[in-house]
Amino acid sequence: MTLPFRYDQITPLAFGGTLPEATTFANARVVILPVPLESTTSYVPGTRNGPREILVASSHMELWDEEMNTDVHGIGIYTLPEMELPFDDMTDLMAEIRRVAAAIVNEDKFPIILGGEHSITAPVVAAVAARHAGLSVLQIDAHADLRDSYMGTCHNHACAMRRVLEYARCTQVGVRSLSTEEAAIAPTLPTEIFYDVSMRKDKNWIDRVVDSLGETVYVTIDADGMDPAIMPAVGTPEPGGLSWYEMLALLRAVISSRRVVGCDLVELCPIPGMTAPNFLCAKLIYKILTYQFSK
Repeated sequence: MTLPFRYDQITPLAFGGTLPEATTFANARVVILPVPLESTTSYVPGTRNGPREILVASSHMELWDEEMNTDVHGIGIYTLPEMELPFDDMTDLMAEIRRVAAAIVNEDKFPIILGGEHSITAPVVAAVAARHAGLSVLQIDAHADLRDSYMGTCHNHACAMRRVLEYARCTQVGVRSLSTEEAAIAPTLPTEIFYDVSMRKDKNWIDRVVDSLGETVYVTIDADGMDPAIMPAVGTPEPGGLSWYEMLALLRAVISSRRVVGCDLVELCPIPGMTAPNFLCAKLIYKILTYQFSK
């Protein structure tokens, strides 16, 4: 089987480290794609290091899940090398990400995309939506990311969900930061926002999130959607956010009742000497896979 790209000079890190069974692209059910893009970040730099640190941390995980009483690594998890992104033009870069994502989903693989900045999500969603009609997107994020353009480009990370809405309707959870212009335009867009300040006033807020989604769902998680007490390693931290167990409860509810067809985790900005956030991201990816493949 032909890979969507290959760099022979690089030995890629593997999610979960060296797993007991050899996995190839052909026999894997899950394909991990690291996309270390950092082109439009506007505050603290370092998201380009996120994918690598997640993969490094994943090699130290135990593979047994005590919540679900299972070990799902045997489904086959194949890790591609980090994408090389030698493009000066963001439009060309987005097109290449879409091409590679399409090559993965068209082989009926479950894609996990590791960012990098949030601008990578739109081309991935474009590829997934082309494969799965009626796709809806669950975004977990501190920021609405609904600007039409920012800092001279419509492909800025602050425009990520505005671009996603060109391909799928969205549900946005944990939002606690948006501009005046975004607040004004949001009611006219095909998205439902669950604001962090008020969503928990309804004890059934997770059920409401699930009900807002279509039958087929792509999940995008910005690391800053979580409480900075447990996730300080982000470029644009905001007070508030989801706890670890709120995140797991939401994801388990969505995955158990909807057809989830892919996921990304973006915007980890590793802090030298602090490994806990990197490990949290690796563990979160494995929890998603456990929920997805132990149903």
